[in-house]
Amino acid sequence: MFNHITQNILNALASGEFCSGEQLGEANNISRAAIGKHIQALQKLGLDVYSVTGKGHRLTVPIELLNSEAISHAALSSLAAPIKVKTVIDSTNNWIKEAIAAGELANSPSGTTIFSEAQTQGRGRRGKQWVSPLGASLYFSTHWRFEQGISATTGLSLVVGIAIVEALAELGIPNLGLKWPNDVYYQGRKLAGILVELEGQGVDSCDIIIGVGINVHLPDAVTKEIDQPYADIDEVGLSLSRNHIAGRILSHLMTLLTEFESFGFSAFVDRWHQHDCFINQHVQLQMGQRQVTGIAKGADAQGGLLLEVEQQVQSFFGGEISLRKISS
Repeated sequence: MFNHITQNILNALASGEFCSGEQLGEANNISRAAIGKHIQALQKLGLDVYSVTGKGHRLTVPIELLNSEAISHAALSSLAAPIKVKTVIDSTNNWIKEAIAAGELANSPSGTTIFSEAQTQGRGRRGKQWVSPLGASLYFSTHWRFEQGISATTGLSLVVGIAIVEALAELGIPNLGLKWPNDVYYQGRKLAGILVELEGQGVDSCDIIIGVGINVHLPDAVTKEIDQPYADIDEVGLSLSRNHIAGRILSHLMTLLTEFESFGFSAFVDRWHQHDCFINQHVQLQMGQRQVTGIAKGADAQGGLLLEVEQQVQSFFGGEISLRKISS
């Protein structure tokens, strides 16, 4: 259950001050018991709300709700395509997918972006769940139309990773790295993930959906659902605004996507290698039932993973490849 009343209650709680059930009930013309059901709905979405008898309801940590104008204001330059913000949707990638199918983006410039405060069906690569608690992180998807077709998109997820790392580094976040083909690391733990999907392909063009999830402040209640070492931006200690982070990342992304569309991944190889935290490391590739071990040598001009196997360097592509470092 999430409707306009739930949204009103979320808006009231966002400051982190106590809100009594009586006040919330009067403001929304419903009973205190009904307020309790909306509070439960927010808790199910991952919002850390607690109650104190005689005082009311309060967030453990105040949250800054996302706002399209604030995101645009934080961007380094004017953004040509629309920015939309939804509180709860199933998946930002699905939202773009449905907009493409409905023809809603046919006349829009590349770069239309949807942000969501929470996802009920957030997805990562290879169908894994992306834990998406309300107000805790950044979840967004961007639409980009490649007029040269799908062949022009090789290496795209690597360029998206570069945009995220360079934007976060500019904001003062140190010790960032990239894992081929779609992960951003902080101090060796996953900070962000990228999911690139092909939705529509015409004779000469294709529609690409670029999904991004960035951990900002993960509440303890949801971290048990994460099955790998993770990091979030709050542990850096910079107290960055989510709207500010979103605007900076989006402006970097728009710039790099435009460059990528013109020059391809070959123009980004050196920048990728600057951030590749697995380069020259002993790694293992998992490709279905097949395993390959070797030494990571970065990426080639098409965005493929270069791996030295038995003194021969090979290039690997494929959506089902999983890369992991081998402990020495």
